[in-house]
Amino acid sequence: MCGIAGIISSHPINERDVLAMRDQLMHRGPDDYGLLCTPVGTLAHTRLSIIDPTSSGHQPMTTPDGRFAIVYNGELYNDHELRSELTKQGVRFQSKCDTETVLHAVAQWGMDARHKIRGMYAFAVIDIDNRVCLLARDPLGVKPLYVSGAKDSLVFASEIRAILAHPAITASPDYVAMSAYLSSIRPEFGEHTLFEEIKPVAPGMWSLYRDNNLVQQQDCWEHARKPSALRSTQDIIQDSVLSHLRTDVPMCALLSGGLDSSIIAKIAIDQLGELRTFCAGACTEGFNDDFEMARLISKQLGTDHTEVEITPESFLERWASMVSDTGLPLSTPNEVAIFEVCAELREQGFPVTLSGEGADELFGGYESPLVQAHAFVEHIPDSDLVAGQFHLQSNAWVKDEIKPMLMQEAWSSRCNGDNELRDWYQQSFTALRASTETSMQAHLAFHRKLNLPNLLRRLDQASMLASVEGRTPFADFDVALHAESLPMDERFVVGPPNRSKIALREAFKDQLPEAIVNRSKASFPLPIQNWVGQLAEMLGESEFAREHFTQEAISAVQNDPAQHWNLAWPMLNLTLWGERWWGDQHIAQKYQLAAQSS
Repeated sequence: MCGIAGIISSHPINERDVLAMRDQLMHRGPDDYGLLCTPVGTLAHTRLSIIDPTSSGHQPMTTPDGRFAIVYNGELYNDHELRSELTKQGVRFQSKCDTETVLHAVAQWGMDARHKIRGMYAFAVIDIDNRVCLLARDPLGVKPLYVSGAKDSLVFASEIRAILAHPAITASPDYVAMSAYLSSIRPEFGEHTLFEEIKPVAPGMWSLYRDNNLVQQQDCWEHARKPSALRSTQDIIQDSVLSHLRTDVPMCALLSGGLDSSIIAKIAIDQLGELRTFCAGACTEGFNDDFEMARLISKQLGTDHTEVEITPESFLERWASMVSDTGLPLSTPNEVAIFEVCAELREQGFPVTLSGEGADELFGGYESPLVQAHAFVEHIPDSDLVAGQFHLQSNAWVKDEIKPMLMQEAWSSRCNGDNELRDWYQQSFTALRASTETSMQAHLAFHRKLNLPNLLRRLDQASMLASVEGRTPFADFDVALHAESLPMDERFVVGPPNRSKIALREAFKDQLPEAIVNRSKASFPLPIQNWVGQLAEMLGESEFAREHFTQEAISAVQNDPAQHWNLAWPMLNLTLWGERWWGDQHIAQKYQLAAQSS
């Protein structure tokens, strides 16, 4: 697992610009780093050594003839199969590192390699002879990748703050994305990030650039292979977990006591014979279910289990420091818990952990949103035509009717009534509806498109901040294709009683305790409603907050933050972010120190 960065240009590149970008990614790769200058562009890399930790895995890596060069962030889960196929075609491997396999796959098959590579990845491959650069991201969006244009150049990196280290890229806020964040607490949508000049590479997109011009683009989801109807859900999941176990360094697992993480831990310990597991959460009454259920399954499986408690003080301190360190607002409060547990497991010698993201989006785990969607489909005429608006509003943190009372006019006018956001939601749903048999299948597919990349970005950002690789066996392309081939009544059925993740529960009901198999989804296992208020006074001190939020909204949050926690969370996150880039960082530091001393 690594950090990648680079500049592609027909003009001479200042090496110091690339080094400045690389320096922002050292937490992603504390074990090694490299730089390669070519006639096409300059590539930079930081390495967290997981597979073949010897110097043979050093990056940037080139083919023996020097024509192709790669920087790669990810893990390849069909490495053995691809190496066998490439060896038959005359490739001679110099290492055991999967980077070399990806490099030769692209050199051999070009864009067609997207149908052969199975894994989580973001990479750049330069073809010096053809003077092009291929940027690619895995189909589920497990690994991040961002791009920007600067002076006839293409700038890319694993993290936004690395791109902003380039002197030609300006940290200008994207006001449309800021408004979208109020609605969804997601720091990006479509081609928008919270920074005007920076775009995310879409999950599954393979893009070929000459200089900063896009010359070809392919999507892994288009013409994807059909899943085998002969393979069961249990076989598919088991195969994915086993594929994710390959490592040359110690591995552990996150265990929340929910169905998804319990399935992964069960398969892993059956294969490995022993397993360390970790759980993070709060000991506050009503929020300690994760600890209790994780102890139950840990005892049954026989794992060596560690609990990491999140206190109000540690939460507030870490929240502010993570926004400062990453340069982005948090999406969900769980990011703090993910970082804290990853920091602990890294301290105990585990650079790799398994995690359960993906099961809910693929197999129908979100009961309340799916029940709402079912009622919407049943009772709204031509529901498909307004489904995007339904998804935008039904689970919004700040709803449309509230925004005029929250946003200052100057900011609101720049968003044009959220028209671009609305259009993106509807166009995304319409495209998914065209490829599904029923409206409910499209609604669940929309959860995968909308929720999953954000959850995976959250996991990547929080775990890599602690120099830990998070692996997600459910967020695997083979698993996704299998899940989306299942009829809706094998994933979610509206009751009473409502039944969620039916195929998963049926597949593993004989291997796990009934309490685990039938446990409902718990979204926020931290009592943030009672915690956010301790930062509320910051809104009154922050010039950024006063410039963007109305005094009415600021006063409401300050006077009763527990009542208005759904406003407080996005407002405070945007304020911490705004002060980080354009304001007074000492304001955030003041509240960090207050949390430490309390």
